[in-house]
Amino acid sequence: MLRLILGRVLDAVPTILLILTLVFVALRLLPGDPALLALGDYASQEQLALFREQMGLNLPIWQQYFVFLWDMVRLDFGRSLTSQNLVVDMIGRNLPYTIELTLMAMLFGILAGIPLGVLAAVKRRKWPDAAVRVYSLVGYAVPDFYLGAVLLIVFALNLGWVPINGAGTDLASRLHHLLLPAITLAFVKSAFVARLTRTSLLEVLGKDYVRTARAKGAREPRAIYRHGLRNALMPIATGIGLSLLATLSGSVAIELVFNRPGIGEMLISAIARRDYPVIQGGVAVFAFIVLSVNLLVDLAYVVIDPRVRAGK
Repeated sequence: MLRLILGRVLDAVPTILLILTLVFVALRLLPGDPALLALGDYASQEQLALFREQMGLNLPIWQQYFVFLWDMVRLDFGRSLTSQNLVVDMIGRNLPYTIELTLMAMLFGILAGIPLGVLAAVKRRKWPDAAVRVYSLVGYAVPDFYLGAVLLIVFALNLGWVPINGAGTDLASRLHHLLLPAITLAFVKSAFVARLTRTSLLEVLGKDYVRTARAKGAREPRAIYRHGLRNALMPIATGIGLSLLATLSGSVAIELVFNRPGIGEMLISAIARRDYPVIQGGVAVFAFIVLSVNLLVDLAYVVIDPRVRAGK
């Protein structure tokens, strides 16, 4: 297990370096002067020059790049060019909202998707199977931001059952604000998990060991869940890991639709202002989360099937 973790961490180093390099280069290629956007159109040339010197924007690109990498190693994301707030503090304020939305959406998606997939596999070629397949097709076809806008209009504006925007303060209000955005993301994820579970379980139910268990008198629920679903978890775990990453990226659009605070909303605002430190810090955090999820999926393989080892 320790060797697996160390191997994955070492593999992640060049990936993170490549991601950070691409972000650095892409930001410098974007049109617009971050100093002018930060100080406004009425700033004098002297003020702009002083600001560039204070923020290190007057250095050669190659020197900015190495300063940027050194700061990333030290987890020093700098200060926002526009607000002068520490980027670490800004991420610390916004990241919990994104994480709670992602986890709640995935929880809803898994709780709905796996039972639907099992039902479709057990009732293959019957009306429950057809209903789940239609549900999955609709889930794939409907964009989450469009679904979020529709649900917001119906349940927030027209019915008034949920708040229109914000994220709440205490636990009860945060859950109330979180419910509709999480359901929006969970609809798409549950459709994916249901289809994946159905496909994986159908393949396993046709194996000899499942037929043998039935022949020995195992009850149908035991044959399905103990011998079938347990051995079908490997591709399901992979799919859930990928779906978690898709949910994390999809939360950006949902935060904008529901006007929620979060990393996505912070990054969109920073991109509009060419706020280099905020964008770089936000992307670095996203990259770390993505690589952490991939590591957790690899560890899940070992838990599900101990025969799986790193490098095999």
